[in-house]
Amino acid sequence: MDFEQEVYSTLGNNIRKYRLKKGITQEKLSELLEANSKFIGHVERVERYISLKKLIALSKILDVPMNKFF
Repeated sequence: MDFEQEVYSTLGNNIRKYRLKKGITQEKLSELLEANSKFIGHVERVERYISLKKLIALSKILDVPMNKFF
């Protein structure tokens, strides 16, 4: 796995971890981000990349400092 894939994999795993700690489904979190209902699932599995704008919003929704995702 190259460095970029490793970063996105870590990001996806940590999004999943903090989402589950908050008890939020992938669909609900996608809705809160105003994204397609499958978006968070795709990000967690590194099938899609999340923009910085959505990552900032995600940080606020989950109440997790952005650096904790990496």
